[in-house]
Amino acid sequence: MKTIPKNDESSRPIGVFDSGIGGLTVVKELSRLLPNEKIIYFGDTARVPYGNKSKETIIHYSLQIAYFLLKKKIKMLVVACNSASSVSLPTLKRHFHIPIIGVIEPGAKSAIASSSKNKIGVIGTLGTVSSLAYKKALKKINRNVKVFQQACPLFVPLAEDGWNKTKIAQDISDEYLKGLANKGIDGLILGCTHYPLLKNVIQKSVGKNVGLIDSGVETAKEVKRILEKKNLLNRHKQTGRNHSVFFVSDFPHKFKEVSQRFLSKELTHVHKVKL
Repeated sequence: MKTIPKNDESSRPIGVFDSGIGGLTVVKELSRLLPNEKIIYFGDTARVPYGNKSKETIIHYSLQIAYFLLKKKIKMLVVACNSASSVSLPTLKRHFHIPIIGVIEPGAKSAIASSSKNKIGVIGTLGTVSSLAYKKALKKINRNVKVFQQACPLFVPLAEDGWNKTKIAQDISDEYLKGLANKGIDGLILGCTHYPLLKNVIQKSVGKNVGLIDSGVETAKEVKRILEKKNLLNRHKQTGRNHSVFFVSDFPHKFKEVSQRFLSKELTHVHKVKL
C-alpha cells in the first residue's frame, strides 16, 4: 500500500470491522455519503458470530483487528458490529488515539430524535437483544422512553442466502414482529447490520406508520460529522472502479459471493489474512 505523508492525514482510509459480512451495509452507506473516502474493511469470518462469545473474548478480538487496521494508517475506526460495539468501545478508545465509533449510539440517537410517542422497538440477534445494549443507549438519552425488543435470528441467514425478498421471509418477519406491531411503537431500530436487506418485508410487518432506523445510515452520518469537525474529510476525488480494500480471516470466495448482495457490486480486492 502507498505510504501516506504524515501531513496529509485527511487522505488516509477509514477502517471498518465486523464479525463477518453484515458490516458491509455500513460500508455501502459510507461509500454513498462519502464517495471520496477510501475504506479498509475487515470481516472476522473465521470467528463469526461474536454474539455467543464472552465479553473478554470479544474485546480481545476487537483489539487484534484494531491493531491490524491501525497498521494500515487509518484515520478513524468504525466498529460495524453490534456485539463488539456493545462491549469493546471503551477499551478501544483507551488504547487508540483516533476517532472510534460503533453502530449502537448513532441508531439510538436517531430513534429518540424521530419518535413522538417515546415508544421504540429494537430487533436484533439473540446476543444483541440479551445484551440490552440498545435499551441502555436509548434510556441514557431519554430515561422515559419505552423500549420493546425482539430477537430475529433467522433474518441473518435469509439475508446472506438471498432469500430476503421471498414469501418465506415475509411470513417469518410477520411472525417475529406481530407482537411489536401491537405495542404502539413509532420507530423500529434495525439492530443488526444484516437487517437493512430485509427493510421491505420488515416495513410490511410493522406498517407504514413505523419509521425504520437503519444503524448503518446513521453511523455513516456520524462518521461524516466527526470527520468534518476534525477537518479530516478527504477533499480529493477517488479514481478507479474500486478504491476500497477488503480483508477476511477465512472464506474469501464465500465472502465475495455474499458481499455482492450487500454492496450491489462485485468485489475485486478480498484478501485472507491471519491475525
